[in-house]
Formats: sequence, C-alpha cells, structure tokens
Amino acid sequence: MGKKKQLTLAKEAFQFEGKLPLSQAIPLGLQHVLAMFVGNLTPLLIITGACGLASGEFAELQLSLLQNAMLIAGIVTLVQLFSIGPVGGKVPIIMGTSSGFIGVFNSVAATMGGGVLAYGAIMGASLIGGVFEGILGFFLKPLRKFFPSVVTGTVVLSIGLSLISVGINSFGGGNNAKDFGSIENLLLALFVLIVILIFKHWTKGALSSSSILIGILCGYVAAIIMGLALPHTGTFVDPSTGDKIEFTKGWVLNWQKVADAKWFEIPSVLPVKPVFDLRAILPVIIMFIVTAVETVGDISGVMEGGLGREATDKELSGGVICDGLGSSFAALFGVLPNTSFSQNVGLVAMTKVVNRIALATGAVFLILCGLCPKLAALVSIMPQAVLGGAAVMMFSSIVVSGIQLITKTPLTARNLTIVSVALGVGYGMGANTSILAQAPQLVQLVFGGSGIVPAAFVAILLNILLPKDKEEAKA
Repeated sequence: MGKKKQLTLAKEAFQFEGKLPLSQAIPLGLQHVLAMFVGNLTPLLIITGACGLASGEFAELQLSLLQNAMLIAGIVTLVQLFSIGPVGGKVPIIMGTSSGFIGVFNSVAATMGGGVLAYGAIMGASLIGGVFEGILGFFLKPLRKFFPSVVTGTVVLSIGLSLISVGINSFGGGNNAKDFGSIENLLLALFVLIVILIFKHWTKGALSSSSILIGILCGYVAAIIMGLALPHTGTFVDPSTGDKIEFTKGWVLNWQKVADAKWFEIPSVLPVKPVFDLRAILPVIIMFIVTAVETVGDISGVMEGGLGREATDKELSGGVICDGLGSSFAALFGVLPNTSFSQNVGLVAMTKVVNRIALATGAVFLILCGLCPKLAALVSIMPQAVLGGAAVMMFSSIVVSGIQLITKTPLTARNLTIVSVALGVGYGMGANTSILAQAPQLVQLVFGGSGIVPAAFVAILLNILLPKDKEEAKA
C-alpha cells in the first residue's frame, strides 16, 4: 500500500493541478529556486555596476534592489501560476529578472552618463514597456498565426543554444573566477552532474524528481569538505606589472556573507525615482516586443517538454500579459523587467515536474528570501561550479524541447528553410556580435544582445514571406 501511495504521489508531481503534499512539494520547488537564483540577481549586479551604483554611497541601494528582485520574482511567479483575471497563463513557469535587456540597459547607462538618473530612466522605460507588452498580450490570439510550432520551436532552440555557453561557463567556475577551469572547479561540477544522473536514473519517485536539488546539496557538502582539505587561496601574475596577486578560489563558500546578513528586512517601494526619457524608452519598448516572442517560446517549450502538448491561446496570452505587467510592477520596486526564466524551462523539460503547488513553494521561498536576507545569502554563496554541474544538463534539455516543437509538424522544405536560415543567419549573427559593429546603434541594441532576438525575427519574417506548402494552405 505504501509503495502504491508513493507511485500515486509521483504521478501527481507530473500533473499541473495535481495534489501534492508539502513534504514532496518543497524540495521540488526549492530546486527551481536554486537553478535560477544566481541568474535572477546577475542582471541587477551588471546594470547597477554599469550605472555606478555598486559601491560607496550606493552600496546599500544595490543591496536593497537585490532583495527586491527576489521578492518580485516570487510574487510574479505566483501570479503566473494561479492568474488574476487575464493576468497569468496558469502555466508551470518560474519568473525572474530578465538578462535579455542587459545589452540595451548597458547602452542606456552609457548614453545617459550613468548614475541614479540613468537607472531611473531604465525604470521609467521598463514601466512603459511593461504596460506595452501587457497590451500586446491581450491581442496575442489574432497574432498566434505568426507563431506556429516551427517558429516557436526555433525560438526555444535558440534559447537553449544561447544558454549552453552560460552553463559551461558556470561548469568551469564562472567567467569572472580567477581559477576558471581549474581542476577543483571541474571536478566539483562533474561530481554534481554525476550525482544528478545517479538519482535521476537509478532511483524512483520523489528522489528521482528531486535529483537537481540533491545534486546541488551534495555540491555544497563537497565544497565544505574541499574547504577543509584544500587551500582557499591561489595566486596569479598580473600581466601589466608582473606582480603576484592572491585571490580566493571560486569554489570556497563565503560563510561570512551569511553571518553579516540580517534576519528580516522590509523591501522598499520606489527606491529609485522613475525618469521618462525617450533615449531609454524607444529601444526598451522594442526589446519588450522581442521578450514577448521569447516568452511565447518559453511557454511553448515548457508545455511541450513538461506536458507533451502545445500551449493554448489563453495560456500564451495570459503568460505574455503577466510578463509585461509583472515587469511594470517590478519597476516600482527598482527591479529590472521580469520574464519567464529559460533555466527553469530546462529543469521542467528534464524532470517533467510541472506541479503548480511544487512551483508555488519555490515562489514562496523566493518571497521569504526577499524578506530574510540571511536566507538569501545562504543560497547566494553557492559556488558557480555547483550550479554549472546542473546547468549543462538543464540547458541542453531546452534544445531538445525546441527540436520536439519543430518536429511536431512534417519537416517540409519550407519548414527546413525557416529553421536553417533563422539559426544560421539569425542566431549566428546574434551570437557573434562583432559582425554588427558597423550597423546603426539601434540595430546593435536590439540584435546584438543574444542570438535569440535575430533568430526569432528571421523565423517570424520567413514564416510570413515564404509560400505555404499545399497541405498547410489547405489547413
């Protein structure tokens, strides 16, 4: 009887509205938080740094914004999961701070000379852009014909391809790590990956579904043991001076950060006053259009990878509306636009866990992190190599979901042309941004951030322009 009950609970985890006890929901939700935690904070760290708000008199402001980012991600995720009227698609998506806007925001910061004024302009543009995307979501149904599975599949495939390099960078310890690619980082990441594979394929039920969380927790334990047995610091030679400089290795856990963090703090509303400047508004609105397409791709990918079906018009429309209005809501708290998190699309595609209660527990944990900085600090000290051990597998799962979407319809000559040109010209152009160095600044802002944007643009354009095959024309 106990075994039968365990199997029943396991099945509930693979159903969106399945009834799952908290004892199983919490670990399944927590692994989603661990998968996206660093990615949720990284855009803020980059943009506050570009605006000169990362140190000195603005250090406290940056900490406040990071705290708000976790709170907002949790709240917007709950809206996406359960919906409030038309806002929210009721889809198994985790929301978080978008990295897709980094290129545009960096340019805005440079154009406006940085400082609080530039960050305020980014917030003002995000407020307007979010409302614009929300309105776009209401009209998504008549626009759906522009997003057949071959287009959304190509977008999902591009998302996965763009994230693989991110995952492998984490695997080596993180791009900024002085010991990037060291044996310690590689072995730690490989250990996490092996643990995940063992629990994923050699166990059943809750253990199998929680393989990512177990792998990450084992990575923490391994890092603690490494800290007891191996030196915490290394040295490198400064090429400009020839001096030896000491650094702390990337896999070392910074427990002091946890000790210094507060137990409770109330997030502040409007920590940065919005500024409305056309130099920021115009490029940001264009990026919100692209984000809408990316969200359609993410939702399509998660429904295909997690539930084995295409997303409905209502799910896509509600998801895009939540994406836009959630971004405007985030701007009120000084947080960058919130969007569907592709990392978690990969996690759903890999584990097939789509249970709404499980994902909601992850959202609640994010809210608690926003209210309890000490809890957030505990997660934030995770070594990049530990995250990388899980990320390479999760991100590759997004690629597979994209392929599944593309092959849902026959691979006609027309469809093959759309996929190949969108990936070859579109994704290739975005992935190698130097090719756009002589292009107008607006083109660089929109198409130079990642391969996702140009690939989506080319796929949509070709789907409109290329003559349909006889079978498609009849349909």
